Amino acid sequence: MKLLMLGGTEFVGRAITEDALARGWEVTVFHRGHHAPPPGVHAVHGDRASTEGLAALADGAWDLVVDTWSGAPTAVRDTARLLADRVGRYVYISSRSVYAYPAPAGLDEDGPLVEGSPDAESTAYAEDKRGGELAALDAFGDRALLVRAGLIIGPYENVGRLPWWLNRAARGGPMAAPGPRGLQLQYIDVRDLAAWTLDAAEAGRGGAYNLVSPVGHATMGELLEACLAATGGDAELRWIDPAAIEEAGVQPWTELPIWLPEGGELHAYMSGDVSKAVEAGLVCRPVAETAVDTWAWLQSLGGVVPQRPDRTAKGMSPEQEAALLGL
Repeated sequence: MKLLMLGGTEFVGRAITEDALARGWEVTVFHRGHHAPPPGVHAVHGDRASTEGLAALADGAWDLVVDTWSGAPTAVRDTARLLADRVGRYVYISSRSVYAYPAPAGLDEDGPLVEGSPDAESTAYAEDKRGGELAALDAFGDRALLVRAGLIIGPYENVGRLPWWLNRAARGGPMAAPGPRGLQLQYIDVRDLAAWTLDAAEAGRGGAYNLVSPVGHATMGELLEACLAATGGDAELRWIDPAAIEEAGVQPWTELPIWLPEGGELHAYMSGDVSKAVEAGLVCRPVAETAVDTWAWLQSLGGVVPQRPDRTAKGMSPEQEAALLGL
């Protein structure tokens, strides 16, 4: 298989590139040159936001292209149109954010969607991703695979959610744990996303798939205990009632990464229907493995998390946590 990876140097793109190389595929990585791609790829440079940004892709043919773009849909539109006659299938890594807010629990791929346009400039994340989906569909039709990913964690994470919990566990001492302990989580290890995506594309699948673990694949307690075990830290988990967290003004998802309280409008993102992806072969590794491997990667970087410039830093300050713990 010949893969054209648009990006391929960070997080999701890098995991997909590495998986393809491990399969023995021939991989071309098209990127801006800000980060080095994995060894073994053919790298070409270009900036999709510039007028001549796609010049390096004017020639060549591939079996598959994978696109992780999250900016202006016009970039997906222009790329897909350029490649439509020279690429077998187009995979667009989208997001469950394309579903109209607030989404109900148990939502499958047929749920209502936000408005989007392939001809739009960048507006907001959800609308941009939906516009990207439409751009891929316009150019490739049923040869387009839309991967609507949920919460993604694992090695190479440049958003800072799981890395924050791992670094916090390693620091030790009393550690605020947002309850309840048995709160069910829904996420996907980036490597499981990569494996499923390439398997599905190779099998000729098209259309939209929610891609995240089945509900309850892990709980908040299992996640934090996995962080403690992975880091070897002596932190003491002190479970905090959601009402106390709300009263303290600590924000779910951002200041308490990954955590979303039951009953909140955002909790649907932890309760989506992923039966279609499971039937298509989705397998999710244990949370302990994700924690161990992400910690090993973090240690290789000296514990400093690479931060995407278009995302805010995650986690509480020590002062916020002390107040929440009543210390």
